[in-house]
Amino acid sequence: MSYGVFARFYDRLQEADYEEIGGYYHRLLQENAVKTGAILLDLACGTGRLSRYFADLDYDVIGADISPEMLSIAAGTPCKNIQYLCQDMCSLDLFGTIDCCVCALDGLNHLQNAAAVQRAFERVGLFMNRGGVFVFDMNTLHKHNQILSGNSFIYDLENLYCVWNNSVAEGGRIDMSLDIFARENSMGNMWQKYTERLAETAYDAAKVAEMLEVAGFGGVKIYDWLSDYPANELSEKAVFLAIKM
Repeated sequence: MSYGVFARFYDRLQEADYEEIGGYYHRLLQENAVKTGAILLDLACGTGRLSRYFADLDYDVIGADISPEMLSIAAGTPCKNIQYLCQDMCSLDLFGTIDCCVCALDGLNHLQNAAAVQRAFERVGLFMNRGGVFVFDMNTLHKHNQILSGNSFIYDLENLYCVWNNSVAEGGRIDMSLDIFARENSMGNMWQKYTERLAETAYDAAKVAEMLEVAGFGGVKIYDWLSDYPANELSEKAVFLAIKM
């Protein structure tokens, strides 16, 4: 999935508070002995908004994403201390080692299956220094099965309208279809339709922790989204923190 169409509209349709998310991840990293100035990999960095947040905190940032369209938007906003790489996280190939890695906003859910997630964990582990911190979030089975499954959502923004349809969840997988209508001229009488098809797969949290351990990580902690509380069966998004052994 290259997100070629979605890249153009991603930042407008994404409802995330990047200041809050960046601050949360930064705190988790610092609480686990990652110092400011560390080399940080922003995995599935998208349009680079979190990469820029961490760079402004004086991390030395590598932003990696599979989508050249997303990275083109990211690189269009100049920022110090960021190097962008167009790479598949399952075959990540860095120039040196890293001190920490973040993967936010369910980037890992977009991988095709558990085997792909395992490969991504192993590639991150290969380049991470011992004692390094890997922190990421994933949408949960509860969210896929009870909230997204078979449901549709509407975004009605200025000059932009989006219909997001989700298939019924099967085996944790959701197929998503986004029909995006963008007003193309200031007179308001011409609209262009774009369609993007995506998929996400959710996994049992214990299985994700097991995959991390196979990839050489330990001390796994699983939090409810943006909190210090353990994730539970009603969590819609779980945050995993693991240390490279």
